[in-house]
Amino acid sequence: MPSVLVVEDDPSIRQSLIEVLAEHGYAVRSAGDGFGALREVTQSPVDAVVLDLGLPDLDGGDALRMIRGISSVPVLVATARDDEAEIIRLLNAGADDYLVKPFSGGQLVARLSAVLRRTSHLPPAHSAHGARGPRPAAADEPLRPTTVGELAVDPGARTAYLSGRELRLTRREFDLLAFLAHHTGQVVSKRRLLTEVWREPYVDDQTVDVHLSSLRRKLGERAAAPRYLLTVRGVGIKLVAPR
Repeated sequence: MPSVLVVEDDPSIRQSLIEVLAEHGYAVRSAGDGFGALREVTQSPVDAVVLDLGLPDLDGGDALRMIRGISSVPVLVATARDDEAEIIRLLNAGADDYLVKPFSGGQLVARLSAVLRRTSHLPPAHSAHGARGPRPAAADEPLRPTTVGELAVDPGARTAYLSGRELRLTRREFDLLAFLAHHTGQVVSKRRLLTEVWREPYVDDQTVDVHLSSLRRKLGERAAAPRYLLTVRGVGIKLVAPR
């Protein structure tokens, strides 16, 4: 059963889209804003995203670029904007197709099916440790197994354990953690993380923040009460052993 994330701020439209897709056999999740969409894409795999552009917190074009910074999941833009220059800009920014409102449920399903057929040769959107897309290069030198407190990170095996329990991380979360572990005790700027971990265009600091927030939850901590991931305000982030 293909999974679809519907990103739409209007509750009635969002519910209609969910019902149409569910009736056609899709497993549907939803988000009402851009950052909610980023959290969904980061935390759990989906096979496609239906993205509205008129979101309350982010312009849909910015949300698209941020999604592209963390995943190559197929994105079908669904919006009332019909300007040709806008359509071209979004397709060039990474949208896989563009659907102008109002549209029928049948048209949405047909377009979505076509997008999934075109991308079916790609590997799954996420594995247990990863998201689809090019693997980011990490440091200039090979990353070695590292133990920090009760956290053990092995880049070669792509495993991370906390107190003997394996952490279930997305690919990008693991690459981020491995890079920070390789530089244990060093403050690493977000810009350096974007350059050396993501190596993607159109990625901004918020992308790092979303991943750090998810990583903190899996490490059992909060930004207000950090244990391993310490923020140095205005400078960056560092991985340390808990005191």
